Amino acid sequence: MAEERVEPIALHQEMQRSYLEYAMSVIVGRALPDARDGLKPVQRRILYAMQELGLTPDRPYRKCARVVGDVLGKYHPHGDQAVYDALVRLVQTFASRHPLLDGHGNFGSVDDDPPAAMRYTETRLAPIAHQALLEEIGDDTVDFAANFDGSQQEPTVLPAQLPFLLLNGCSGIAVGMATSIPPHNLGEVVDGLIALIRKPDLSDERLLELIPGPDFPTGGEVLLSSGLRDTYLRGRGSIPMRGVAHIEEVQPGKGRHKRNAVVVTELPYQLSKAGWIEKLAESVNDGKIGGIADIRDESDREGMRVVVELRRDGNPEKVLADLQRRTALQSNFGAILLALVNGQPQQLSLRQLLQTFLDYRELTLIRRTSHALRKTEDRLEVVEGLITALNNLQAVIAMIQEAADAASARASLMVRLDLTERQADAVLSMPLRRLTGLEQESLRKELEELRQERERLKLLLENRDQLLDALVAELKKLRKRFATPRRTRLVEGGDELMAERAASQRPNTELLRQQALAALPGDGRLLIQADGQVKVISPQVLGRLHINEPIALGDEPSPARLILPIEPPPKLLAISEGGRIALLRWEFAGQQPGSIDRFLPTGLDGDPVIAIEHLPDGDAADRSLGLLSSDGRFKRLPLSEILDLSGRATSVVKLKEGITLRAAMICRNGADLVLSSSIGRMLRLPVTDESLPVMGRLAQGPMTMRLFPGESICGGLCLDSKDGQTTVLLSTAQGRISRIDAMELRRCRRGDLGEMAIELGDIKDPITAIRPGHGLIGLMTNQKRHGRVEASNYACVEIGAEFSDRIDLRAGEQITDLIPLQGSEPSN
Repeated sequence: MAEERVEPIALHQEMQRSYLEYAMSVIVGRALPDARDGLKPVQRRILYAMQELGLTPDRPYRKCARVVGDVLGKYHPHGDQAVYDALVRLVQTFASRHPLLDGHGNFGSVDDDPPAAMRYTETRLAPIAHQALLEEIGDDTVDFAANFDGSQQEPTVLPAQLPFLLLNGCSGIAVGMATSIPPHNLGEVVDGLIALIRKPDLSDERLLELIPGPDFPTGGEVLLSSGLRDTYLRGRGSIPMRGVAHIEEVQPGKGRHKRNAVVVTELPYQLSKAGWIEKLAESVNDGKIGGIADIRDESDREGMRVVVELRRDGNPEKVLADLQRRTALQSNFGAILLALVNGQPQQLSLRQLLQTFLDYRELTLIRRTSHALRKTEDRLEVVEGLITALNNLQAVIAMIQEAADAASARASLMVRLDLTERQADAVLSMPLRRLTGLEQESLRKELEELRQERERLKLLLENRDQLLDALVAELKKLRKRFATPRRTRLVEGGDELMAERAASQRPNTELLRQQALAALPGDGRLLIQADGQVKVISPQVLGRLHINEPIALGDEPSPARLILPIEPPPKLLAISEGGRIALLRWEFAGQQPGSIDRFLPTGLDGDPVIAIEHLPDGDAADRSLGLLSSDGRFKRLPLSEILDLSGRATSVVKLKEGITLRAAMICRNGADLVLSSSIGRMLRLPVTDESLPVMGRLAQGPMTMRLFPGESICGGLCLDSKDGQTTVLLSTAQGRISRIDAMELRRCRRGDLGEMAIELGDIKDPITAIRPGHGLIGLMTNQKRHGRVEASNYACVEIGAEFSDRIDLRAGEQITDLIPLQGSEPSN
């Protein structure tokens, strides 16, 4: 019994190996073109199979099914539809700038109509493919490899005389990469090649002058922009392009008045005309584009003509602008100049792509010249032998007559006339007509021509300048035969036009904010309530609400968190529980008041806002943003880093899992930070760089107040004795409340125990909030009742005393939050 050859292997290793092999097969063998001839393997096999079938431009068309069958049977063992689709694209004049195949029948249309079945269509090689791609295939210019079953030989690359990768472009999606190369004008590309041959260090500016942009087969316009320059210099960019349209008067019908119409005669590359008309009709029906009465497709053999008839009150210039702005009449071509170089995918600049082709073309010229030299020398050897025999004709005849057989005759000729074996065979097989005077003269003339040709070919191989001159001459010859005028027009100022379009499609948020601010009344007030409602109201309405006055608990409006004048416009910072910050775009509340979430970026979705701080104007060098987390850490962030925030949410602290922010505040250097825990322990720290250093955005902050088991942080405040506001208000969920002077607490260092600032008494009713001991404080309960108290109405108690006051609550009612009101003037 034969030994089993079973090898255990890890599944992930086999998956990695198999997937990598599959990816490389797709990249090299299917999806990406070769930078030398610009063809994918299936395209190369189609062209070579047609060359083998003799389907040259001077021969009759042959059924596409025959071509597909040959390609499948000999070179490309894949699906027949895949091969036929590739063949169709090589025929389509609206897909390729210089189609490589000449088709007869229905090969699809610009309306995305499918081609007829392969049994109905016929094809043959186009002249440019026959001359510029396949003409030198038999001159030993390229290497051949075995096909899939080893029964045939196929070329690994075709001897392209022009860079078809640029001329016809290419698109393909591989594994992890894609290519998208626009087509170009043959005359411009040849000019660029010749310029690079003559001056290898040609400047980028000069190269872009020679090849200024793509030349799409469907025409249209290309907007010269930085995206086009990035494409050519870096190998990747976005090329803005648009269709061609004009305004004219049309006659809708007999007896009807003439109307203005926008007539589209060219569409951007790869845009389906029928699809574009359908989407335009949907936009008109949905009211997205106005002023249009009718859309008609009047295209015929002469060319494209889509008539967009306007209503009588329609403005043609505005409708045309809307078509370019709101439809695919103006779009972007995402260019990626990716191709295979030495079997490896590389993203190439325009210069690298041209240089790769030139290096390959020079190599094929050397191989073609070497092949021609070998054939010339072989023929020269034969002709020299024939002439030697003619010069000694009588002796040759005598040797042949004396010889017993052909072998002895060949040996006699080689010895007596000093001929090679090939020359002796040629003499023996020479027909009698060669003995005529005319034939002898033609042989001597051929000898002279062959010697001249040998010298010319040797000169090409030995002198690179001569070889490059020959290359330039061939390029000029091809340009003269196949170059056509540019179809795509180039339009200056592409960046400005694209910026204008982008602004109209997605208006700049800052611009919209400025416009919204300008529409607000100068004496308005910004009101942000505790329930998150943001409004801009007049002073009269604010006075009628009495929202900034004390009132007992009841069915009152939600307390105000902030009331500020809108002149000068305040800059408000929202801080979330997860450690992210963003500017509040409150200006839009003038016309559409609503929840605070509407005025914050989407990055804060699902992240509750714990504080809204009024950022100071002017110099903020001595100020910082203080952030207190639930694990007792406190971090200071320079305020200068926050003043220039963009419209996005930004993380400013790195929190551990399960940790949240409990408080945020604006700190001034030299002020005091006061922290409170749930058991009434308080810690007073100086706001200095030694005690509380300023840190970067990703830092967690130092441990400030270490917590006992069961103890939690209930909040903190930054107090500045210069303002005369040094008191704090402490409260519990059951309504106990006291006010103390925080300046009576001793200053501590980070990690100190601090002082018991108040006698808790009932451990089941811990402290839940610490708020400023001045100004209006809003009350919110779990029974949706609201009230407002003046903090300064509570007398200060000594440090360590019991709670002095209690707020009257219903049975089971608890205070859920205390909301300090930020004053109507900006903080200093």
